[in-house]
Amino acid sequence: MRVLKTGEVASQAGVKLDTVHYYERRGLLPKPPRTAANYRAFPPETVRRVQFIKRAQELGFALVEIGDLLSLRAAPRARCGDVSRRAQAKVRDIDEKVRALNAMRDALTRLIEACSGDGPIAECPILEALDSER
Repeated sequence: MRVLKTGEVASQAGVKLDTVHYYERRGLLPKPPRTAANYRAFPPETVRRVQFIKRAQELGFALVEIGDLLSLRAAPRARCGDVSRRAQAKVRDIDEKVRALNAMRDALTRLIEACSGDGPIAECPILEALDSER
């Protein structure tokens, strides 16, 4: 069986070398055996696993959640619904973040509108709003 060194995994997966080491430290990649020269000897399927992790991160999943998805993937009794529920929960998390970001944007927009851009810094409505007690 062909094995890959860490750099080969990183290159083929399109990530940095440190990313592969980090995923390994976090337990997302199984500890590979070592060659006689003490290089890590990853099986070729590690490339797909690293790509899976990166795609899941791009969709907003945290590494802990990705570990959970990887565990489900390997569980013979797991069902597609198990993954779907996690994806639905992630959509709810994203929706909440979007609501929070919109609220921040609206608040900043109101502060910008209240500031003419003229006048001394001591009377800046944006700074005053940031300095006020709630």
